[in-house]
Amino acid sequence: MATDDPTEPGPTEMAVDTVDFHFDLMCPFAYQTSLWIREVRDLTGLEVNWRFFSLEEVNRAEGKKHPWERPWSYGWSMMRIGALLRRTDPELLDRWYLRAGAALHVEGNKPHDPDVARELLRQIDLDPDLVDAAIADESTHDEIHREHQRVIDAGGFGVPTLFFGEQSLFGPVLIDPPTGDDALALWTLVVGWLRFPHLFELQRPKNREHLRAITASLQPYLTGRDWVSVDRGEVIEFPAPKD
Repeated sequence: MATDDPTEPGPTEMAVDTVDFHFDLMCPFAYQTSLWIREVRDLTGLEVNWRFFSLEEVNRAEGKKHPWERPWSYGWSMMRIGALLRRTDPELLDRWYLRAGAALHVEGNKPHDPDVARELLRQIDLDPDLVDAAIADESTHDEIHREHQRVIDAGGFGVPTLFFGEQSLFGPVLIDPPTGDDALALWTLVVGWLRFPHLFELQRPKNREHLRAITASLQPYLTGRDWVSVDRGEVIEFPAPKD
């Protein structure tokens, strides 16, 4: 029977009511996708479980320290704060990711600086001392290790990675997260992939116009970051913003 409700699955769609969303707070593309999945959640009641993955670790150069071996390690330490918050209430991690992600990827701020991280916690009415508590608690490493390894064991390499039970998908990778009916249309396409467990890749080639749009969207991130981006062993540098 046909339905006029856009939140209800059609005859060729799969009903999905929960998703595990693996992210690294430092990733601009995961942040954009997280805005889209939040929109889907608001429109459908989808349950989104925020999970971790470390780009620092997966892109670590041979001979360099692992992120958990450093006193403070950008994305890894930010996720440790999130892990501590999640133990109290997953909603706190949800709020932390949204605020800290906006600080870096929209405002060009530096949430990976401990002092900035403390201020961001204040802004969402949380105790800034949680930064130090998370770093002092060695068990926060364990949660990140476990969730990072889940992606690796599934053959994953980056974020966003979405888990639907035993199936996982990398992406969608986008720079302009859709809203409303367009957000639901993209959700239908993503969930549709689950019908084809041996469909491994579908990719849009990036022309010069696409690259210019991507570079423009990344300007806040490029301003705020204090590291070089690495993609599968190759250093990727974007042009500096023009005055």
